[in-house]
Amino acid sequence: MATPRSAWGIDIGNRALKAIKLIRSGDDLKIEDVEFIEHETVLSQAGDNREALINTAIANFASRRNVKGSVVAVGVAGSTSFARFIKLPPVEDKRLPEIVRFEAIQQIPFPLDEVEWSYQLFRQPDNPEVEVGIFAMRKDLVNTYVKYFTDVDLNVQVVQMNPLAVYNAMQRDGRFAEGICMVVDVGADNTDLLIAGDDSVWHRSIPIGGNSFTEILMKAFKVPFAKAEELKRTAATSKYQRQIFSAMRPIFADLVAEIQRSIGFYGSVNRDQKIQKVYAIGGTTKLTPLQKYMQQNLQMDVEKIEAFGSAVPTESKAAGELIEHLPSLHSAYGLALQAMGQGKIVSSLLPSAIRREKMWQEKTKWFAAAAAVAAVAALVPVGRLMLDRAAFAGNETMRRDSAVVLSDAKQLDSNWRELENVGGTETAVIKNVMGLVEHRAVWADIIAELTGAVPKPDATFAKAVTDRTAEAVKKTPRNQRQIFRIESVRSRYLSDVGPILRDPGTISRHSGELTGIPTAAQVFGRGGFAPPSGYAGGPAQNYSPPGIEGEGGGIPSAAPPTEGLVSVEAAGQRGFLVRVRIISPFRGADQLLAQQFIAALNKVGPSAAIPFKLYAFQKAEVTRSATLRNDPEMLRRMEADYAASKAADISLLPAGFAGGGGGGLGAGNANWRPGITPPGSDFQAGEGGPVGDEIAGFGIQPPQLLPPGAGQPGEDLADTDPEDPTAQAFRDKLTGEDVRQDQVVEVIFVVVLDPPRFVPPAPAEGAEPAEGAAPAQ
Repeated sequence: MATPRSAWGIDIGNRALKAIKLIRSGDDLKIEDVEFIEHETVLSQAGDNREALINTAIANFASRRNVKGSVVAVGVAGSTSFARFIKLPPVEDKRLPEIVRFEAIQQIPFPLDEVEWSYQLFRQPDNPEVEVGIFAMRKDLVNTYVKYFTDVDLNVQVVQMNPLAVYNAMQRDGRFAEGICMVVDVGADNTDLLIAGDDSVWHRSIPIGGNSFTEILMKAFKVPFAKAEELKRTAATSKYQRQIFSAMRPIFADLVAEIQRSIGFYGSVNRDQKIQKVYAIGGTTKLTPLQKYMQQNLQMDVEKIEAFGSAVPTESKAAGELIEHLPSLHSAYGLALQAMGQGKIVSSLLPSAIRREKMWQEKTKWFAAAAAVAAVAALVPVGRLMLDRAAFAGNETMRRDSAVVLSDAKQLDSNWRELENVGGTETAVIKNVMGLVEHRAVWADIIAELTGAVPKPDATFAKAVTDRTAEAVKKTPRNQRQIFRIESVRSRYLSDVGPILRDPGTISRHSGELTGIPTAAQVFGRGGFAPPSGYAGGPAQNYSPPGIEGEGGGIPSAAPPTEGLVSVEAAGQRGFLVRVRIISPFRGADQLLAQQFIAALNKVGPSAAIPFKLYAFQKAEVTRSATLRNDPEMLRRMEADYAASKAADISLLPAGFAGGGGGGLGAGNANWRPGITPPGSDFQAGEGGPVGDEIAGFGIQPPQLLPPGAGQPGEDLADTDPEDPTAQAFRDKLTGEDVRQDQVVEVIFVVVLDPPRFVPPAPAEGAEPAEGAAPAQ
């Protein structure tokens, strides 16, 4: 397709429609026009009126601006679409499309025929590895969105995710010339986080934005949304400035904490890359304290962008709009760049039906010539038809013989169907009897998988713990001890896990399905499933997951490896929703668990070595991370356990993981006696689940938590008052250290029962099947 002379990039945000028009000026591009149309009501507060507001904004734009002859690129929110970045092994270029499609089937949580999807390859100089970005959006959503524009005759040529449009804008203007940079785009509903360079990009969407500040002001000052929005916008000049910024402080803290968490994860999987600079964009960055607060907590300079790389409009009104709204226009600018053929990322989610229609229109001019050629060619088959009729008449005998054979085959097929139905009742009884012992060992195997996947410390440290050598253990600072203990496991059986697997959002939104009494698995209390030494021993595995899935709520899992995993999305697929609670003194335990624990379990399923497997771990996410100090329920349980042990003269399993607490219930507990529920156990006889260890609103409105490893200002946990009657409840029984700074991490898994068998990729023509692969059936 010919390169256009002009293009509009249009981004419909929560507060306004933002658009930029680019034109060619010699060999360069120039910003010719800017449009900013604010909605009467923010879309998140509009309810059923949302669609009408979008239509009104687009209609106003089309009536006020001459769009004839210009192509249009439109942006979609990162939170409504799917992005995954994966590193591929070195392969021939001609095989890349095949491999990318295979990865797309594994990664996209919907069947490919239900989504519009595309991909972008990223190659770094002198590096044989290829990184691929896979992007997708449900067809019904993208078709509805594009229809807003086509209804007013806009020539939509590109549909792109807003975060990728921002990348195109920053990359084209040379913002990544100094190396890896982070872009924090604080929008109204979400904050899009980009960590990118000239040849790489990583993206995560954080569910905190400008509306979060407005909503907390509504609660603090008890005013409606519109008034709270006005307070936020005028905070810098208000006489109540101090009170307004004080009320917004928790949101500042939450936003920076999520950014720090994302930086930590990115650094763990890209150890050789260091962030050189931070850019802050988006309308919410007009809040004066935000830039300063980010600089103080990130320990990096945060820079705002004052201008785009393309020439500014000559018309004064357009130039004024550009200057006033520039922080919010990066996505519109990047969209226009891609429409003009100047974007680094060229993928598009434009519906395939529209693409085909445009290709059809472009090829119309060739149809007349093709029709003329076809008319001449039509004369040739006439002679061929006469020859074929003569050959048909000469094969009459062969056709009669074939009819006899076919009749005999149909009769044999009918006889077999009669025999096949004999004994149906007896067969059903046999299946019912066999079903009594089906899956009887599944939970034992699942527990073994969980135990084996726990990250393990080095052998020297594990021996010091096993030998109960307190001094040797304390040589390693507590917050550097990579020791983990499974505190509890909770599960719920679901007759259909398909909706959870197909959900493009975070798995934490389904945590409510874990409330009540589970139907499938007991909850094992303190002592967990650690081996008899009390810890898991052995070196940690060096696993570098290729990406992160991040639409809100905790640290999502690393992308699972492709080999051996089978995507299960069919309706009626039964399975379990499993929550594992792990306690560790290690600062950054949530990051390590996301890298190793989840990554290890993601490999559990049908594989080339085990084509048939009764279960598979399909989807996982770290949904909650807090210190014990910030977990009132856990503190109360520890106090109750300590009081019970004092009253009954029973030695508790070590609260800080030290000692022989491993091996499940009773193992390593010298005073445990048969018939007595081990202290710290969540399991009660006669029940199949935990005893009240849920936090109200878990997974929906998490409590305000301190960052892992951070105490209250001015507080020294090492100086806990020895006279405090509860202090001993929080002491490590081996080292005497206070354990309230230890981290509690909760991980939710989907375990699918009876996943489809592993089907190895078809070998190249003439190649031998892979060794150990199951034969196709």
